[in-house]
Order: sequence, then C-alpha cells, then structure tokens
Amino acid sequence: MTIDEFIAGFLGASSIEMIASLAGFICVLLIIKRSILSWGFGLVQVTLFAWVFYQSKLYSDAALHIVYIGLQCYGWWNWQHHKGQQQQLIIERTSQRQLLAWACAAVTGTALLGFVMHSYTDAEFAYADAFTSCTSLIAQWLLTRRHLFNWLFWIVVDIVAIAIYFNKGLYPTSILYCTFLVMCCFGQYSWWQQYKKQRTDS
Repeated sequence: MTIDEFIAGFLGASSIEMIASLAGFICVLLIIKRSILSWGFGLVQVTLFAWVFYQSKLYSDAALHIVYIGLQCYGWWNWQHHKGQQQQLIIERTSQRQLLAWACAAVTGTALLGFVMHSYTDAEFAYADAFTSCTSLIAQWLLTRRHLFNWLFWIVVDIVAIAIYFNKGLYPTSILYCTFLVMCCFGQYSWWQQYKKQRTDS
C-alpha cells in the first residue's frame, strides 16, 4: 500500500467511523484521568463502532460492542459508588492469580469464538477478531471494576487490533488504536502512581 492509497482511504472513511474514533479518543483520555465522564463518551463510541464493525464483517467485534453498551452503564454506576474521601476513584490491585486466570479465559474464549466464526460465518480474520473481542471484554470488565492492570489487557488488544483494522481499510480506526496504544501505556503509569498514592494515604 502506498501513502497515497492510505490517505485516500482515510479521507474516504465514513462520518460514523470518524465520530466514533473521536469519541473513543476522548473516552480513553478521560479514563486516564479517572473521570466518570469517560463513560458518556464511551457509550457514543461503542454504539457507533458496533455498526462500523458489522458493516466490515467483523462480527465478533460488532457483538462485543453491543455488550459494551451495557458495560458502559455499569461502569458509570460502579465508579460513582467507589470514591475516596477526596472524591478520587478507588483503584483495586489485580493479583497475579487473577491475571493468570483472566489470561487463560482470553485464550479459551478466543479458541471457541474463533472456531464458531471461522466455521459458520463469513467473518474475516476470525481468530484474530475473536482474540480482540474476548480480551477486550475482559479488559472492559476489569476497567469497570477499577482494576489497576486492566491496561495490560488493553495494550495487547490494541497491538492486534491495529493490524486487523489496517488490513480491513479502517484507517481512522487503525490510527485511533495506535493512539490508544500510547495512551494505554501512559494510563498504566498514571493509574500505578495514583494507586501508590492511595496506599500511602490510607
């Protein structure tokens, strides 16, 4: 692919994809800051991306974003009810046993969902798409529960997602996920610093 083809594809992206990408950028930025407003922008993002991914035959991703709609509401409620004395979000430590269990769940889910999508649908990148869907679902659950290391799962998801979306010609989305990757690394650092401060103050 030439740079001209990439630019042409980017400029030809749908307005829905562009709006969803912008909402996603703002959402992650607010999550890093531990702002409850992130869930509002997240709701816009996941609703629009459900349609974008369905149109691109990324059915696992489309289904995932429908589930995300419910998780956005739950995340808002959970964050609202778990704040410290200074209205700072209370961050929970993720144990090594929990990390291993969730990683095994991601691998198992990928194998099962990937098989179904590969065998019974016309989905493209069936197993890679299944991996991002299953791992994203775990990462999103950990995020709603305020777990410190939700960012590690997001980082892995972003790396795989960038390759999928670029190959599908979803250029604004692939650029968004490149940005997400950098932001997630910073998010992990920011949350770790806040967690250490939280323990010192307690």
